[in-house]
Amino acid sequence: MSPHFPAFVLARKSVYGLSLAILLIATAFSFNVFAIEPSLTLAEAQRRAIEYSRQVSAQDHAIAASREMAISAGQLPDPVLKLGVDNLPVEGADRFSIARDFMTMRRIGVMQEFTRSDKRQLRTERFEREADKSAAEKAMTIATIQRDTALAWLDRYYAEAMGAIVAEQAAQARLEIEAADSAYRSGRGSQADIFSARSALVALDDRASEIGRRIRNAKTMLARWIGSAADAPLSAKPDTDELRLHAEHLGKQLVHHPQIVVFARQEDLAITEARLARANKKSDWSAEFAFSQRGPSYANMISFGVSIPLQWDQEKRQDRELASKLAQVEQAKAQHEDALRAHIAEVRTMIDEWENGHERSARYRRELMPLAQQRTQAVLAAYRGNKASLADVLAARRNDIEVRLQLLQLEADTARLWAQINFLVPEDDAGATRLADDGVTP
Repeated sequence: MSPHFPAFVLARKSVYGLSLAILLIATAFSFNVFAIEPSLTLAEAQRRAIEYSRQVSAQDHAIAASREMAISAGQLPDPVLKLGVDNLPVEGADRFSIARDFMTMRRIGVMQEFTRSDKRQLRTERFEREADKSAAEKAMTIATIQRDTALAWLDRYYAEAMGAIVAEQAAQARLEIEAADSAYRSGRGSQADIFSARSALVALDDRASEIGRRIRNAKTMLARWIGSAADAPLSAKPDTDELRLHAEHLGKQLVHHPQIVVFARQEDLAITEARLARANKKSDWSAEFAFSQRGPSYANMISFGVSIPLQWDQEKRQDRELASKLAQVEQAKAQHEDALRAHIAEVRTMIDEWENGHERSARYRRELMPLAQQRTQAVLAAYRGNKASLADVLAARRNDIEVRLQLLQLEADTARLWAQINFLVPEDDAGATRLADDGVTP
């Protein structure tokens, strides 16, 4: 036995102990990293997107602006202070004197317009309807953010899933290159098999490059909605097998679609403006009071009066304004009805495509994928028994990976349809609270 053996053993133990300590520290650090950066769920991404959005904040300001105007519009106009000099001489000995001529008066007065209470109420209501419309537009903004965030999240999820499959196949292709090289050196294979295996690896590397671009693009789009959190690892995919909308109830359910609600609020606004135009056919009146001071030798005076606009030509003015507003009401009703019809048809088509995607995905998993795997196993067994060439094995593997990627692409397209349908109306946990504050039922 070597005299240096005990020292060697001690050295190995010391290295082993140091390595174990480093491993434990690294493991603890990795746990801390994962604790700091948990996986990103779809619901969390949508919540972050709503908080991150400036569009929602802009809609909040629009609602506040209309609510403030509603209060202002219900008040009487400000009184008007009137100052003046009446009957000031400009000729003769008393010219420009405000005290010597008995008719010259220094006047101070106030005038107040008394707008009819029904008009002020309708003006208030008009801005309240404007606030309701802005709240509906806010709901539409939230639904759009949730939908687009979901699409970006799903795009990244499926792109990464495709990347994992291609990486797995690339690792297998490298083993096949080694096997082909070993078979060639032992005289059991040909050089053509080596080139075929290397060509297959290059094709997989090219596919990986394309998928890598898709992953980067998906992260960029996700970062547009949630910022730096887009780099966090994704959690499991949500259940995309159920929809919140049903084809047989679309007429009732899509009434709450934010864009349809916007049309409904526009119709309410047009109706209110028509009622205000009808109220404008009745004139408002103004009252004025003035105190007039004359020279010291003359008595002071007061004046008061009432002003009423004379609507001499209602047929060509007020009636035309009312007719215009009534036409706008009919326009809003027609747009509302047409938008609802269009959305029903569009969503029914998407539901049909979603159901077809589920049917095709099930067929892939039930039939096509098992067949592709069985074919690969059969060709691989034949190759091991010298009854098939490496080219046959590579062709079978290419078919296998194509079927798996086609299934993932089909599932991705189906999941995108799920997101487009499910987030037509804001998700309750992300949008209902904020909408309830604005008086809108999602």
